[in-house]
Amino acid sequence: MSERDLVRRMLAGRERAFEEFFDGYFPALFRFALARTGDEGVAEDVVQATMTTAIRKIGTWRGEAALFTWLCTICRHEIGAQLERARGRSVALVEDDPAIAAALASLSADDDQDAALARGETTRLVHVVLDRLPPRYASALEWKYIDGISVKEIADRLQLTAKAAESLLTRARDAFRDGFAIVTQGEKA
Repeated sequence: MSERDLVRRMLAGRERAFEEFFDGYFPALFRFALARTGDEGVAEDVVQATMTTAIRKIGTWRGEAALFTWLCTICRHEIGAQLERARGRSVALVEDDPAIAAALASLSADDDQDAALARGETTRLVHVVLDRLPPRYASALEWKYIDGISVKEIADRLQLTAKAAESLLTRARDAFRDGFAIVTQGEKA
C-alpha cells in the first residue's frame, strides 16, 4: 500500500489507516528521536507529540518527500521545542553542525573509545537502514531480532499465516542486508 493511499484513507477518517500509520511509523520515529535525545522517556514524549502534530497536519503533506522524511522534520522541531522547554532557551541540535560532530569524533584516542565509536556508528547505520525499510519489514525485524518474538506471534500481529510471516521476514532480511551494504559502502567512500 502506498503512502499516498494511507494518507487518503486517514483524511477519509478510516480508523484502520490511523492504526497502520501509528504502527508503521512510531518505531522508526522513536529510534530517530532516541538517537538525538539519548533518553527513552523524552524520546517517547517527542514521538507522541510528533504523531499528534502529524495527524493534525496530515492534509499538508504534499508527497514531495517520503512520509517518513516529513515526519522526521516534524520530529526535529519537537525535539528542539522539548529541549527549549527543558532548558528555558532555544537550542540547536549538535547534529546540525557537522564541524562539531567531526571534532567530537576525532577526540577518541584509545582503542576502547574507538571500539565504542565503531559500535555506535554501526548502531546508527542499522537504525538508518531500518528507518528506510517498509514499515512492516522494519517492525518484523525488530520484533524478531530485538524483542525476540516468535514467528507465530509476528504472524498474528501482522494478520498473516506463519508461512507468510516467514516469507516476509526473509524479504525483510534481504532488504536490510542490501540496504546495510549500500550505507556501509557509502560510509567508506
